[in-house]
Amino acid sequence: MSKLAQEKEKFVRYLNKTGVTLTHGRQTVFDEAMKAHGHFAPEELVKQCQSHHRRVSRATVYRGLNELLEAGLIRKTAFGEKHQHFEHIYDEKPHHHARCIRCGIMIEFPDLKEDKVYTPLLEQQKFKILGHEMHFYGICKNCQSGK
Repeated sequence: MSKLAQEKEKFVRYLNKTGVTLTHGRQTVFDEAMKAHGHFAPEELVKQCQSHHRRVSRATVYRGLNELLEAGLIRKTAFGEKHQHFEHIYDEKPHHHARCIRCGIMIEFPDLKEDKVYTPLLEQQKFKILGHEMHFYGICKNCQSGK
């Protein structure tokens, strides 16, 4: 079974557990989110869903993204902006982000398993972790040198 098929199976199990079904709209949101490369904003996904003659409402996309998030298939990050960005997890190695506050360039760097320190603390508090992120903000070498 392919990794993508495993992700769909995981999503369907989550939906069944919550008492909802895999509708056409949910399937479309799943398909488009899994096709996205890198980070994507919800409005980008709305356009993608609507451009493929697979009409789904904006509300369906946002609801579907929340379901994918709760199912553990995507993660979200704000990158210091007002709106969220998402990325799928299935073919990504765990990583974090550093962003230049001048030019906006994003640097991804590997996760160093720091969650092993705080996960047990949160689990003791009966906190269900859906994911985590770490962001660094600063000025990249090009902006520092005036390039």
